[in-house]
Amino acid sequence: MPVENRILKVQKRNRSLVRFDAARIRHAILRAGLAVGGFHQDLVPGVNDRAFPPGADEESMADALTDSVLLALNSDPQHLIVNFPPTIEVIQDRVLHVLRSHGLQRTADAYACYRWSRHWLREGDLTVEQFVGNGLDTECHRAALAWNQEQGCHTQDGLNDIVRRGELAALIEAAVARYESRLSRVVSSVADRLNRRNPVRLIWVAGPSSSGKTTTTVKLTSQLERQGLRFLMLNLDDYFWPLVEHPTDWINDRNYETPEALDIQLINEQVRMLLEGQAVEKPVYSFKEGRRVGHQTVRLAQDQILLLDCLHGLYPPLVEGIDRRAEFRIFVEAGSAVYEGDGSSKRFVRSTDVRLLRRMLRDSRHRNASPVFTLLHWHYVRAGELFSILPLEGRADAVVDGGFPFDLTVMHPLLCGDGGVLPDAGALADYPGFLDARLRLHRLRSVLRQTAGLEPGALNDTRLIPGDAVVREFIGGATLPLPHNE
Repeated sequence: MPVENRILKVQKRNRSLVRFDAARIRHAILRAGLAVGGFHQDLVPGVNDRAFPPGADEESMADALTDSVLLALNSDPQHLIVNFPPTIEVIQDRVLHVLRSHGLQRTADAYACYRWSRHWLREGDLTVEQFVGNGLDTECHRAALAWNQEQGCHTQDGLNDIVRRGELAALIEAAVARYESRLSRVVSSVADRLNRRNPVRLIWVAGPSSSGKTTTTVKLTSQLERQGLRFLMLNLDDYFWPLVEHPTDWINDRNYETPEALDIQLINEQVRMLLEGQAVEKPVYSFKEGRRVGHQTVRLAQDQILLLDCLHGLYPPLVEGIDRRAEFRIFVEAGSAVYEGDGSSKRFVRSTDVRLLRRMLRDSRHRNASPVFTLLHWHYVRAGELFSILPLEGRADAVVDGGFPFDLTVMHPLLCGDGGVLPDAGALADYPGFLDARLRLHRLRSVLRQTAGLEPGALNDTRLIPGDAVVREFIGGATLPLPHNE
């Protein structure tokens, strides 16, 4: 059905006005859909199937979605004033709104990651070589997929066969050894940098939520300390703004996942002062009271390295004015290079879903947050990492894969069955408008139904799952001191 469009111009980023061209919107939407294997990769029968007309192909889907964007843009009267048209950023916001409103999560994520990757490229914070595009085909993901194929665990069915044959222990041992090998190479890279004329004074460990940053940081520092290095760690949670400056949304939730939730200017100022040898009055934050309750005097010794474990450790404003030669940046990814089912759908188990399940377990065990709350909150997590985490992976000096093909198998007994924390199918009945959460829950339940899980008692066997394995950060039984889990 044709849509009336009365928008004649668009405002570019330099504020100049140019002719509005709906074909450019359509092209961007179609490209994002094709990048994920087609819009139908997002089809969830019974949840968002009304967004997929019978017989619709990629071209007609792109047409219909473009029409929806035009309707959204034309609904704002100001956009119809010829010299006050929508900006490019507003148009991109509307595209994302339409994609997510239709339940096209994969397509929306690809669009958002590409959008913000281009933003950081324009800002000069990424080089062309560091540009990750839509974030779907990273070197880490390709390497993980190749390794999984060699082990025969690149599909859920293949992984299930390994479990049924009693060969999971060998797979876990090999996967953990692969992770440890990568970590050792990072340690060697840090040591190599320390031997140069401009030694490392600051190490960032960044990466998306529940990717394994805490375990990786603990193991990294332990190996470096054995080489005689000393560290000063800053807990950046102390730099959150007071609770009153985090307004609640319609379900009394707050967005702590954006970099703006932290006092970025103060972090940057105090990090620069510490690197210059000055003492700083670091804030002390009480989550119980929701505010800063004091200060602590901190100074970086000449023989110490400042260590920061932070979601947004690659976010450019954090390191503004800091000598790049003094930094070493580590990015912890958690790729899930496992195809759903037998692999015929060519649809991967989403890494964001595996990390969501990890966080459900961690939040319910250590953060007094219900799995339903974690599920409803995840849209904030995803928006934050698509803006200031995943597009900036190219800024890292080293990447560590904190994801493992056996994660779902190991977490299964804690999520499903008696005592399992995974919400049931009706858990979101009170939140009918939360399409994002409904789609995620449907997908999580579907993926776990296709997963052969361990017997609950096997989780306590450290001969099967080492106490220092990354997954222990989420299932419990860790033999490492994990500060965020205390």
